[in-house]
Amino acid sequence: MKTMMKTLSAAALGLAASMAHAADDVTLQLKWVTQSQFAGYYVALDKGFYEEEGLDVTIKPGGPDIAPAQVIAGGGADVVLDWMPSALASREKGLPLVNIAQPYKSSGMMLTCRKDAGITSPEDFKGKTLGVWFFGNEYPFLSWMSKLGLSTDGGEDGVTVLKQGFNVDPLLQGQAACVSTMTYNEYWQVIDAGLTPDDLVVFKYEEQGVATLEDGMYVLEENLNDPAFVDKMVRFVRASMKGWKWAEENSDEAAMIVLDNDASGAQTEKHQKRMMREVAKLTAGSNGALDPEDYQRTVDSLLAGGSDPVITKQPEGAWTHAITDKALN
Repeated sequence: MKTMMKTLSAAALGLAASMAHAADDVTLQLKWVTQSQFAGYYVALDKGFYEEEGLDVTIKPGGPDIAPAQVIAGGGADVVLDWMPSALASREKGLPLVNIAQPYKSSGMMLTCRKDAGITSPEDFKGKTLGVWFFGNEYPFLSWMSKLGLSTDGGEDGVTVLKQGFNVDPLLQGQAACVSTMTYNEYWQVIDAGLTPDDLVVFKYEEQGVATLEDGMYVLEENLNDPAFVDKMVRFVRASMKGWKWAEENSDEAAMIVLDNDASGAQTEKHQKRMMREVAKLTAGSNGALDPEDYQRTVDSLLAGGSDPVITKQPEGAWTHAITDKALN
């Protein structure tokens, strides 16, 4: 009997080792550095949601010189997080990115301006210097300026574009009348630097009718022809959305999980908790499946680019419900 028990125990251990070894690798490339913007993925990792799905997930932080599209094109990731304008522009240029899930329902992008620079409405942008992020983040801004009929080549009848680093120094130092900010991040950097909400005027892209989808999950189209890859992404999306909903309901705890994963040590508890509370407002209302109306709104905004549109035609095959239909049902 003891021999049989030992045999069974050995078999169980062998099975467990085999199952652990059989975990499927997934590499996720973030759009930016480790912060609460990506809390759902870190929660899924920390809480074992990926492990429950038989996945061994590696999360690669981004940075100012990292473009997710370039990473996935070079084979450095299975799935990347990107804003839809950047992904659609990449697709039109020949990199067949496909949106497989959309955790963010709303846009957090704003242009934050100093009132003492003479800005009270978009009509006041003319002749001013505006800080803009690049590496794919410039597309919503360019669409907005085109909608306003403002050239981005400078001069009295246009705007001068300042290639903004990922900080708010140009606004604080008077180099720009406005800078790009997110509701959950850079806006609060401005406030923490000493300016008050009364010193500022903010223009949310959502309210200007040019909001575009942010932080979607993208893969290469050819990989969706591989049933094994599709199955892996179904499990990845399911676990990731479980992480996101947990983060929405436990924002402070989620922020602490993010901090635990911040190898740089650059983030603060106050900022990450505040960021997570703001991020939860943007992911609320999404179960992970892309809303076709939100997609079309983004496309229409990008096509309305005047003489220099972000994309020149209606994309085809740029998104799929094939993954979320299986992951969320």
